[in-house]
Amino acid sequence: MRLLFRIGFLDISLVNVIDIALVSILIYQVYKLMRGSVAIKIFLGFLSIYLIYLVVSAARMELLTIILGQFMGVGVLAAIILFQQEIRKFLLIVGKSSIFSNENLWQELLFWRKRESIAFNVTPIIEASKTLSGSSTGALIVISRNSELKFYAESGDIIDAVVSKRLLVSIFNKYSPLHDGSVIIYNGRVKAARCILPVTEREVPAQFGLRHRAAIGMSEATDTLVLIISEETGQVSLAKNGKILHNLSFQEVRELINKYLMGEEIEDKFDIIGQVGKIQAQTKTTEV
Repeated sequence: MRLLFRIGFLDISLVNVIDIALVSILIYQVYKLMRGSVAIKIFLGFLSIYLIYLVVSAARMELLTIILGQFMGVGVLAAIILFQQEIRKFLLIVGKSSIFSNENLWQELLFWRKRESIAFNVTPIIEASKTLSGSSTGALIVISRNSELKFYAESGDIIDAVVSKRLLVSIFNKYSPLHDGSVIIYNGRVKAARCILPVTEREVPAQFGLRHRAAIGMSEATDTLVLIISEETGQVSLAKNGKILHNLSFQEVRELINKYLMGEEIEDKFDIIGQVGKIQAQTKTTEV
């Protein structure tokens, strides 16, 4: 084993450098798999505890090493239980990837893909929303800025087309075979249609149907902004982080989508607009 250099009491060899590089790539891929979901916080918590365990073990702190060692002993079983969905998705990627295909496993594991721009022109989404709202046509549009959401996209039909008003209107047409489900949009392209979304388990007002429950559930599970158009009233809503803003104007929808795509925090604005919506609803009820 060839010694490269020494850091304090640690002897670093070429094998150690390769080992660290491979582990870093593996951790990055796990992070990319769970990015935008609630599971990433649990993963970072496990990773922090494990790193602390390695430090105290190397420093020969026996008491902490014993305590954290007991935790790490059951940590594998706990991780399997907590991350069963993510593990299943990772195995699906490995099973479906082909080494000889253009988009193969090696391209996924290495950093060969060029990072694309996140922001895009949202006018087609707004114009389509106006048309769908005017005709009281229900719609569910998931907008993502961090991930292609491959696992949710694969639950529907892959389209991978540039976003346009006519495309969105035709998808959500009541006689279209693609209208039942959601559309996923990433980086200015419609990735898939007829996608199945997770439904929230929280209690929601009776006025919200399955479409709104699915939007809230998707916003809870991922870092996405979900646009909902009610089939009954034609009203437009947005869901983010488990919160829903009801009966928004198209100008408000445009501003919130643009700020979300630019990486700005919009949670506070959700609360403000949500409170305004509640006040307006209470005022209308009082007047009646």
